[in-house]
Amino acid sequence: MRRNFWDEIAANKRATFFLVLLMEAILFGVGAGITFFFAEELWWIGGMGALLIGLIYIAFIPKKGTSMLLNMMGAREANDNENRILLNVAHEMSIAAGIPMPKVYIIDDGSPNAFATGWIPNESAVCFTTGILEKLNRDELVGVMAHEIAHIRNYDTRLMMTLALTVGLITLLSDTFSRGLLRTSGRRSRSKDNLGPLAILIIVFIVLAPIFAMLVKMAVSRKREYMADATAAQLTRYPDGLADALEKIAGDPDVLESANRATMHLFIVNPLHRETGLEGTNLFGTHPPTHERVRRLRSMGFMGHRKSETPEMPPMPDIPLRRNDS
Repeated sequence: MRRNFWDEIAANKRATFFLVLLMEAILFGVGAGITFFFAEELWWIGGMGALLIGLIYIAFIPKKGTSMLLNMMGAREANDNENRILLNVAHEMSIAAGIPMPKVYIIDDGSPNAFATGWIPNESAVCFTTGILEKLNRDELVGVMAHEIAHIRNYDTRLMMTLALTVGLITLLSDTFSRGLLRTSGRRSRSKDNLGPLAILIIVFIVLAPIFAMLVKMAVSRKREYMADATAAQLTRYPDGLADALEKIAGDPDVLESANRATMHLFIVNPLHRETGLEGTNLFGTHPPTHERVRRLRSMGFMGHRKSETPEMPPMPDIPLRRNDS
């Protein structure tokens, strides 16, 4: 059955909502489990307290994360003399998406790739390598830009930063509990020792919680890539442009020198290794398989028909004429 971009966006929104709830449930479970182990009747306070700590933690994220990332990647700001086409494409796609035009940066590297970053659209940035500018045509460049603009418009950059911090908090709580458990193991009351299987289950869950949380984060990352692809098709009305770009990027032999495991999930295609047929199917994959992304984009083939054959599309309420962000 053929799926258009509206079907893809709706499916990925539902999946992302479920996965984010699952991440919050893990955080609640860790807080509740730690509290239950030491004060059984206050388990729910521990769970709610963990959620509250998470909200406070996220609320005080430094706003300079974007500039720090760009500096780490060795990016320089694009200029009109050298990168006029790229700036024009960014302007077009930001208008189509109804968000302020992000700042545009360049990485001097022959490997074709791109990423977006920023806490809010008003303070966002897109970054393209010189390799992608040299190896893609304009239609393909428009598709990639639409994908990165989609990440900003859909607040994926904020979502992934939030989930990364949540994983860090879960890991911190788990490690603190493990160390505290070792120090107090000889002084626990007999009532706690008598918990038996329940105590063991709680300990195992808390210790393994960081792994569970990382799996959820990676699953969200893959779903948001699918959603950004679908949104790019929505913005450009030409899914084949992005599909062609993905095939070129994934098939290019050059490796992005400035990328590392901490930043690889940001890019449109994993910059650290090129794909085999099974890449992206593992639980820890940061990206879906490119061949599956391309297949989904090709299946949205509502373009390329004569006007009389083109299926009628619903209105686009998700794209406002203007978006104001605080």
